[in-house]
Parts: sequence; structure tokens; C-alpha cells
Amino acid sequence: MLQMKTHYPDATRVEPSHRHTLAIIVDNEPGVLARIAGLFSGRGYNIESLTVTETEHEAHISRITIVTTGTDSIIQQIKSQLERLVPVHRVVDLTLTGEAVERELCLVKVVGKGDHRVEAMRLASAFGARTLDATLTSFVYELTGTTDEVERFIKLMTAVGLVEVSRTGVAAMARGAEGMGGLSP
Repeated sequence: MLQMKTHYPDATRVEPSHRHTLAIIVDNEPGVLARIAGLFSGRGYNIESLTVTETEHEAHISRITIVTTGTDSIIQQIKSQLERLVPVHRVVDLTLTGEAVERELCLVKVVGKGDHRVEAMRLASAFGARTLDATLTSFVYELTGTTDEVERFIKLMTAVGLVEVSRTGVAAMARGAEGMGGLSP
């Protein structure tokens, strides 16, 4: 049977996008972070959260944790491209290893008097936030939690006088006995 041609393009398949947390072990040397960020920006990928720290001082090894969103094929492409970079030793998609432990720290400054001040203290207590600084007109709170908990805390504090926020980004680790480690097995 003959197939009829139409003026309309074939239907495109739409893949769902998912949030992924990637843990990357790299040499701690100048330019590594710039190369990894350049890989993302050069291909139009977004970094939603980024944390970096040296984890093995003697071996000069750092761990980079990146949260990004993409289709399965895009995430696979990101991981493949990261693995090809010279200073990268290991890339692990913590999203695929099961439920990872993820936490974020935020500092929140709230300014207010009277009822707003009382409500800010009540909300901070309900979320388990620590008071780091207090004056007669302001507070600085510290909260550690999941990204969703931090987002909810910030949203609620906006109504009672939020003036400044500083966030660390996501720190994550796979659950269970197996470690990601650095260079050692």
C-alpha cells in the first residue's frame, strides 16, 4: 500500500526531563571547574546547584556535586562528556544509585518588629533553624535540610521580613555501605 505524504511533519517523541544529582571526582587543579562549567554552558545545559570541595588533601582530589535536569539521553550525554575530561576520575549519577542523601544549608536574614519578629522566631523553631545572630530588629537563621525544605522556609520567611538569603547548594551522598571514594578503590 502506498504511504500518503502530508504537509505536516512527523510527530516528534517527547522525552520527560528528570532532575539528576551527579557526583564527580576530579584532580584539584586550576581550571577544572571552569572546564566542567564550560561543558554545561557550551551545550546549553543548566546547572541548578553546584558544590565543590577538596576531599583528599594529600592526593589533591576534589568532589563536585552538580544538580541538573534533562532527558535520559541528555543526562547520558553529559556523563559521557564529563568522563572524557582529563582531570575527571569518576562520574556517578546518584539519582540512579537509589535514594541519595541530599542536604543544603541556607542562611536567612529576617528584619522585623512586633508580630513579624515573633512569627519569624516561631517559624524558625518549627523548621529547626538555628539562630546565628540576633539584634533588636533582625535575625540571621541557619537551616540545613532538603532543597524542598529550604525552599518552603524561604517562602514562609518572605512574608515576615526576609531581606537576604545565602545557600550552599546540594551536598549529596549515596545511601548504604558502598563509598564513592577518590582515587583509592
